[in-house]
Formats: sequence, C-alpha cells, structure tokens
Amino acid sequence: MKNALILSGGGARAAYQVGVLKALADILPETHENPFPIICGTSAGAINALALAAHQGSFREAVHDLDRIWKNINLSQIYKHGWFDLGKGVGKLGLSLFNEGMGRDKPLSILDNDPLRELLSRVIRFENIETNIQSGKLDAVSVTAMGYTTGESVSFFQGSPGHDAWRRYRRVGRADTLNVDHLLASSAIPTIFPSVKIGREYFGDGALRQLAPISPALHLGADRVFVVGVSGNRNPAQWAKHRTITKHSPSMGQIVGHLLNSAFVDSLECDIERLDRVNELLALVPKEVLEATDSPLRPVDSLVISPSRELDKMAGRNIRYLPKSMRFFLRSTGSTAHGGGATAASYLLFAKPFCDELINLGFQDTMWEVDSIKTFFKSMQ
Repeated sequence: MKNALILSGGGARAAYQVGVLKALADILPETHENPFPIICGTSAGAINALALAAHQGSFREAVHDLDRIWKNINLSQIYKHGWFDLGKGVGKLGLSLFNEGMGRDKPLSILDNDPLRELLSRVIRFENIETNIQSGKLDAVSVTAMGYTTGESVSFFQGSPGHDAWRRYRRVGRADTLNVDHLLASSAIPTIFPSVKIGREYFGDGALRQLAPISPALHLGADRVFVVGVSGNRNPAQWAKHRTITKHSPSMGQIVGHLLNSAFVDSLECDIERLDRVNELLALVPKEVLEATDSPLRPVDSLVISPSRELDKMAGRNIRYLPKSMRFFLRSTGSTAHGGGATAASYLLFAKPFCDELINLGFQDTMWEVDSIKTFFKSMQ
C-alpha cells in the first residue's frame, strides 16, 4: 500500500500545510523516515512538496526545517514590493498594449519574484531528490503546471524506474528532472508572477485548468491519499455564513478572489467528492466481478485536512502587517476586508503574523483528527 501526500496551491495559504505536517510528524512514530513515498504538489504546495522530497533526514526533521523556513519568511524573500517595483510592473503591463500584449524582454507580471528564485535555490537541494529515489526513501514526486500554448495541465514527475508518462483529456504526466524552474512555473499566478519557460513552452500556475488534482498521485501508483486543502468550504458550518446583504458592487479584488478560488480551491474539492463517490460505487461491486473484468478502477482511501476557520477573515486582519506599497495596491483594487477582496489578498500575504496564524491553525485542525489519522496510518504502526 502506497501513501501519497497531496498539497494544493494557494500562495501564502500554503503555510497552513506546514502546520498540518507538524502535527502529523508529532502523531506518527519518530522512527518513520518518510510516511509518503509519493508526494504531489501544485503551486505553493509544490514548494512544500519538493522541500520534503529533497530532504535527506527523517520526516520529522524535514518538517522541522520546512517550519523554520516559513517561520522566518518575509515578503522581501518572495517578491519585490517597493513603490518603484510596483510602478515598474504596472508600467510594463501598460506598455505591452503597444506590443500585442506581450512583454519585450521577459514575461509580463505585476510583481517580480526573483527573490523567490534565490530563496528556493538556497533552501532546496534538488539533486537530493534523485538520491532519495535511489535509496528507496522516495518513490515519486510531481509538480503540476499549466502550459500557456497547449492549455494542458502538465504534471512533471521524477520517480523510480517503472513510472510511465500518461495522457488524459487536458492532463499530461511527463517525466523530468525537477528544478527551481518547475516550482516557479507551478506557482506563477497569472499576471501577478511571470510565466516560466520549460522546454519549448511557457508555463503558469498549476492550479489553472487542473481538473483532477488527485489524478497525478493515482497515476504514480498511490493506494491512499492524504490531502491538505487550503479552504474551509468543505465545512458545512461555513456554507450559510456567506449569505450576507450586498452593500456595493463587486470590487476588482473581490472578482479576482473568486477567480483564484475557482482555480485553487474548487477543482480539489470537486475531485475529492468524485473520489468518494467512486469509492461508494466500487463498494457495491463484488470483488470477483472487478477482477474478472480486469477493471483499472480500484478503491482509494483518503483523508482530508482543511481549515476549520475562514482564511479570508484571517487575511483581512493581517493586511496591516504588509508594507505601505502593498497595502496601497490591495486597497486600490478592493483586495481588503472592506472591499470584499480579502480572498485575493490572502494569496499574497506572506507576512509573518498571517503565516504563523495559519501554521497554528493547521496544527490545531490536524490534532483534532488524531484518531482518524492513526486509523489511516494503522498499517504503519
């Protein structure tokens, strides 16, 4: 039985995943070198995924180092946020109108994430991924990005011999040696961060057009999936809270926030629901019938951890910790609690208080599920 860890996207929201992993490391026996031979990440979740896959220590040590990175992160390590930098990015978007909407020297973006490239190149030893595969500690790891030319969701994977590429509708699995370009491509939020060229095609954020976020793990041989989401939408207690009186037309930030949620959140939640439904149907089919028909379908156990609180409200409270330039940018687009666009702000809010709050929430939510987690990993006890 192969366990897979699935880490979704969500910009700064990915700090929540660190809290979940910290709790998981405390719950599982310390002797476990790696409870997840298959690790799949998308967008900011891909960064956490490769940080784990490239670590040569135990799972607990890997999570500890990942936690240390997030606890010490600041906005300047992710993107340039000075007044000049913001003006330069907006100016390039304006000038692109005179060049058929294209950047002249580099891909268009409002923000310059060169600091993130430097950070990832320093903290992740990508060559260790192959070392861990060769030692048997890791079976496969994948990073998903979206091709701007083909419009396909491409899962770049690196794994042990025997893993074949795949192709489905709008979904492709491609073997490759993973590096920092794959991470930057997977986390390149459209217009916010620049696209990245890999091979002959430019790629952007992996959450875009990712119709089946769980699919890469299944193609890589997973029998059970541990999914960490970044939205509280799966909690029925939150559903009725969104029925509030409309006080103004939607701001630009509010509109963008819903677009980002449709990419980062909705596809994962729909895929989890689809997985549960298929498992229910398979449970009604006698095992001998499945074996007789040589069906590729198989039941896949899953455990999902997602926020118990609304991240939008948490983000709205923490916008004040951003520098003046970013506060002005978010306020002018309505990406604030008052403008209704705190959702959009949450993806860019790499402020220490917000990240710390997310990590603590992830730890707490996971500890509440300790019995379910022990049952899920009972074969490893």
